[in-house]
Amino acid sequence: MGDAYAEALWAAHPAMNDSADFVMYWWDHAALILAAKRSKLRRFGFVTTNSITQVFQRRTIARHLAAKPPLALVMAIPDHPWTKLSPDSAAVRIAMTVAARERQSGLLLEVIEETGLETDAPQIAFSARTGTINADLTIGADLASARPIRANEGLCSRGVSLHGAGFIVTPAVAEHLGLGRRPGLEKHIRLYRNGRDLMSHPRQAMVIDLFGLTADEVRSKFPELYQHIVLEVKEKKDDTGKLIGRDANNRASYRENWWIHGEPRGELRPAISRLDRFIVTVETAKHRILMFMAADTLPDNMLVAIGSEDAFHLGVLSSRVHIVWALHSGATLEDRPRYSKSRCFDPFPFPAADDLQKARIRRIAEDLDAHRKRVLADHPHLTLTSLYNVLEKRRAGTAPADLPPPDRRIFDDGLVLILKDLHDRLDTAVAAAYGWPVDLPEQDLLTRLVALNHARAAEEAAGTIRWLRPDYQIPRFGTASEKLDLRGGQAASTAITPAAIPAFSAPAFPTNDDVAQAAAILSALFAAQSPLTPDALAATFRGGRRNLPRIQATLAALTRLGHLATQDGQTFTLRRAA
Repeated sequence: MGDAYAEALWAAHPAMNDSADFVMYWWDHAALILAAKRSKLRRFGFVTTNSITQVFQRRTIARHLAAKPPLALVMAIPDHPWTKLSPDSAAVRIAMTVAARERQSGLLLEVIEETGLETDAPQIAFSARTGTINADLTIGADLASARPIRANEGLCSRGVSLHGAGFIVTPAVAEHLGLGRRPGLEKHIRLYRNGRDLMSHPRQAMVIDLFGLTADEVRSKFPELYQHIVLEVKEKKDDTGKLIGRDANNRASYRENWWIHGEPRGELRPAISRLDRFIVTVETAKHRILMFMAADTLPDNMLVAIGSEDAFHLGVLSSRVHIVWALHSGATLEDRPRYSKSRCFDPFPFPAADDLQKARIRRIAEDLDAHRKRVLADHPHLTLTSLYNVLEKRRAGTAPADLPPPDRRIFDDGLVLILKDLHDRLDTAVAAAYGWPVDLPEQDLLTRLVALNHARAAEEAAGTIRWLRPDYQIPRFGTASEKLDLRGGQAASTAITPAAIPAFSAPAFPTNDDVAQAAAILSALFAAQSPLTPDALAATFRGGRRNLPRIQATLAALTRLGHLATQDGQTFTLRRAA
């Protein structure tokens, strides 16, 4: 398929306005040609940006990998440098994929070293693995199969998107507009933070937030503010006199609701409205750091907000378990990981911790959050990015005495040894809450999390939902019986089980995929209330005893790897951490 074919496809689909749309259409088209029996085409390949592994793009690939007849990825490089770099060039990363007919193993090449990128002879070293390549260009745990779970529903959202720089004001301008003089204005001129504010040094920025008010209410209650928004947002002009404000916007909703942020995030506001604080993380950042933000602060659209003030949730999300999940589930922008609500938070299964485990995690998470904020306040030269850069070097084995002088100052002023100790203690406490060893290899950890996600989805299909904030979530998203229980004054537990559980069909046991078989076994054992025999496990899948030989072989392998405990080879259960 050459340039002429590509041009014809592009001409046939002028509505596609970016390369990702076009690449996915091309992938679709090539896959259909390949699947056609009359076609002489045996395989096809693409060079794309590494965004092909992101949520919307990989859905196209996943659909064809699961089709009848299926396709398979027979070669993939998920993340590779592009052209020769120069000081002012973007760090573009690409992916390479080759697809072929029928289900089969593939070769996954991952970059482990890259040098000389600024020259005409770059040196790229790869690690190579073979196996079933998933839609997200991985081998092992199929993260793309993880589904959103209702327990996390309605709590996570990106921050507001202003669509008008005139909404941002300094404290001096805010005072001129009536802050401190006009009653109630303190609810509508708020502190404002973006990703750079959190990871580096915060600006003294405030934001005008008129969500929930009509234009007439703004004019009558806050006349100075009304005039400012008209001039700086609605009728804003550039230096040449050209109209660049909302009045010139192509989107009718932006023109008609000119005093409101372009994306005010109405779904986020109720989740944080009654809280004293909530959890935030920067959507795209080198280090995945989560922290508490005061509720009087409005996050911008490059922050992801999570509507919880519970330090237990902060602790779990800050632990290695979630960080590994987020790094593998999320996408990347250039070479920086991105935190996607739909892939990193919505499907993530929290542990079924007991009260003592929750208390332990809360205490460590509170100490971690307070420690970081204290050292940043005491030493203005520090930033979260610099702290975690040095922490990363310490984790890699660099002794404090071997750090260069600027890093040694950060190490000393930031008390990085304490920061590392808090993270280590948190990792241990969270792993114990899951009942897993703290030092699980990443692929084993991901396999268990995918299995747990499947188990939670099955629980929820049967009526059991482990709500993270039942008092907030049940009135909005719960079943009629759950809402009735809540109104009746009954204590809402984090796992609500109706008296009658509807029947649901047993899942099929995977064939010809060792990783999927292991995930299915782990999921079934996690959902079980007691150890299971191989026969009992076989009965949980369609086909029953026909699956027994494969189940017995998988049980033996998982036991050898230390994932399962067994009594004389008769019954099996997940191995719990000490």
